[in-house]
Amino acid sequence: MLKPLRTLFILTALLVVSACATVPSGPGRTAIASAHPLATRAGFEIIDRGGNAFDAAVAVSAALAVVEPAGSGLGGGGFWLLHRQADDYQVMLDGREKAPLAAHRDMYLDAESNFIPERSKDGALAAGIPGTPAALALLAEKYGRLPLSESLQPAIRYAQQGFVIDERHRRLLRFRRQVLTADPVAADIFLENGAVPQRGAILKQPDLAETLEKLAESGREGFYAGETAAKLVTGVQAAGGIWTLEDLARYRVVERRPVQGEYRGIRISSAALPSSGGIVLLEALQILAGYDLSSLDNITRKHLIVEALRRAYHDRALYLGDSDFIEVPVERLLDADYATGLRSAIRLDRSLPSTYLSDDLPEDPEGRHTTHFSIIDSEGNRVAATMSINFPFGSAFVAPGTGVLLNDEMDDFASRPGALNGYGLTGGEANAIAPGKHMLSSMSPTFLDDGERVAVLGTPGGSRIISMLLLAVLDFAAENGPESWVSVPRFHHQYIPDVIQYEPGGLTTEEIEQLGKLGHQFREVSYRYGNMQAVQWHRQTGRLDAASDPRGLGRAEVR
Repeated sequence: MLKPLRTLFILTALLVVSACATVPSGPGRTAIASAHPLATRAGFEIIDRGGNAFDAAVAVSAALAVVEPAGSGLGGGGFWLLHRQADDYQVMLDGREKAPLAAHRDMYLDAESNFIPERSKDGALAAGIPGTPAALALLAEKYGRLPLSESLQPAIRYAQQGFVIDERHRRLLRFRRQVLTADPVAADIFLENGAVPQRGAILKQPDLAETLEKLAESGREGFYAGETAAKLVTGVQAAGGIWTLEDLARYRVVERRPVQGEYRGIRISSAALPSSGGIVLLEALQILAGYDLSSLDNITRKHLIVEALRRAYHDRALYLGDSDFIEVPVERLLDADYATGLRSAIRLDRSLPSTYLSDDLPEDPEGRHTTHFSIIDSEGNRVAATMSINFPFGSAFVAPGTGVLLNDEMDDFASRPGALNGYGLTGGEANAIAPGKHMLSSMSPTFLDDGERVAVLGTPGGSRIISMLLLAVLDFAAENGPESWVSVPRFHHQYIPDVIQYEPGGLTTEEIEQLGKLGHQFREVSYRYGNMQAVQWHRQTGRLDAASDPRGLGRAEVR
């Protein structure tokens, strides 16, 4: 009798251990880091109502659409990277904008085939079909606990009652004021008699509140059909755009498998195509994995990081685009042997110019803006979400009667092979404009997991998003925490232009001098860039940490 009882005890113990291994208990508290205090507050409001991380993500996304209109909105799109703790399920919601069905590859060229940048950046013709409203509806319906109508309430309240604009908002308004004045509706909402509002001004958006209410009442159809859709299309067409009701009716969010890889024992999950972020990040890390960075001096370490970024961004320009339209050699780009080949051409004693990779070196324009938030809830569910309308305040066009500020994401296509977009990125046929196609993105919401620590992070920053994430991953690997990741001094290389870009303080005078001796060229960016939001869970202790980038005005909290 003893043996069967012993066997039963062992089997029971194994089942308990197996269950614990499959579904680890969560941290018991929730951490949220977002780019605006009101958005973080909205997330916790929904958590307090019984929602999970996915419900909170709806609330934070919608709140940011109201209180941070320079970075995201219902007229834009994004990527929501999700992890469901109960079954260890991971997915990326692709809410990236799409080209209208009437779009064509030469739509931003003049009669002599010259690219006209303003056409793809300013006004209704620059806008892709938005994905954010559809993503929020799907997120609530399939992954949340609460109805969409409840999770949208904080955003509706912020739009109706208004909020005090901050200095960052005013600074970005100054950057885009001239373009905003070209659209009477946008100017009426965001400016005061054509000028940037005074400090402490209250921004109310009653039309946007009404649009959010229709989304809350009718879900996806409340935006992509009916009265809202009609207003959007009528407004866009009257301003020279090419949207149709069919464009809106056909838009669907795509659930995609995240890009996954490993760097020195750290499991990495990041954004899949049409984001270039995950692929470029993992390719650069694969190159760096061949070096013991911790044993190298500071200058050699930074030199190798730059050389890895140069090669990964070169492949971005050559190969990456919407994988629903073209074949992309993802497996090869992330292969260890391919990384070995790229590594073999890196010299420790000198920088090899980008002309060694390709000959065309066009000039570099500049642009920026997006937003990000990170969440881990008490059960261990997590969300990393990066959203955008591209340039600050997007296309600077608002469809009358909607309050919806439209994106200018069409600028993220390669309007002509070799031409640079507003972020200085080049591209070719893989990212050419086509009807219904997603434009390539750099947004890189990311999860890190080394078995003991789980991290959720991401940042805005245009073409520099990927290099910021790379530096944060290396800092995570060095056993540092979220406060350190979001504060790391930043430098960047993207193949073209052939310079190391760095923020003020991103490189020391000595580092510039020593890297210059290796052949590197430099350009200091006039502002400290990025706005990383990060949270971390220590599995063994249950400890949660959260940090918001000191360069921004966001808030990170643990409750």
